[in-house]
Amino acid sequence: MTKPRVKETDQGIQGVQIVEIYDRFQRGMRDRGWIETDAIIASGIQAGHALELGPGPGYVGLEWLKKTQATRLTGLDISQDMLQIAGRNAAAYGLAGRVEYVHSNGDQIPFEDGFFDAAFSNGSLHEWEHPVSIFNEMARVVKPGGRVFIADLKRDMAAPLRWFLWLSCRPAAIRPGLLSSIGAAYTADELAELVRLSALSGCKISANPIGLTLSGVLSAR
Repeated sequence: MTKPRVKETDQGIQGVQIVEIYDRFQRGMRDRGWIETDAIIASGIQAGHALELGPGPGYVGLEWLKKTQATRLTGLDISQDMLQIAGRNAAAYGLAGRVEYVHSNGDQIPFEDGFFDAAFSNGSLHEWEHPVSIFNEMARVVKPGGRVFIADLKRDMAAPLRWFLWLSCRPAAIRPGLLSSIGAAYTADELAELVRLSALSGCKISANPIGLTLSGVLSAR
């Protein structure tokens, strides 16, 4: 039986030391090809100006910029410490001219209606205090006909996979955070109910052995 969801945080990852550890973890995930950039591109988000919610140290979005042409990215994160790391990584990629990082909460995205061509997020859904509000904000700031993509862990993954992920975490200091993230993640049924209540109700939910994705094209308002 799946355990009840346990809230992790609604403040993102804060503090210079833990942010540096998380950056090392995400860099290792990138180097092993374990981040969602290719899935984002395969979903149809391949051009234009995209919004990334919860970019963390930036690798998912920076790899998206690297693999696409003439694209731009705005990353929005609640953690100023994380945004400083993301800015440093953007410079290391040579992509600082194509990305802007904004310190803000996803409940009130500080951009006008239809400002972006697409929006995506990877690995931060379980931290959102008000996911329906953020889904609605994503729908508001993306143009009609634009695409959205959200990916995260799922709480009801099989125990052997949970154990595999725990063993795979490097540095080991990140392992407690992995377990708390899994414990705060949603099941497919829980996510479906949240989506049903939001402006993303036309989007599709897909499951894989370790996580969930929500993707789709926004209809005209």
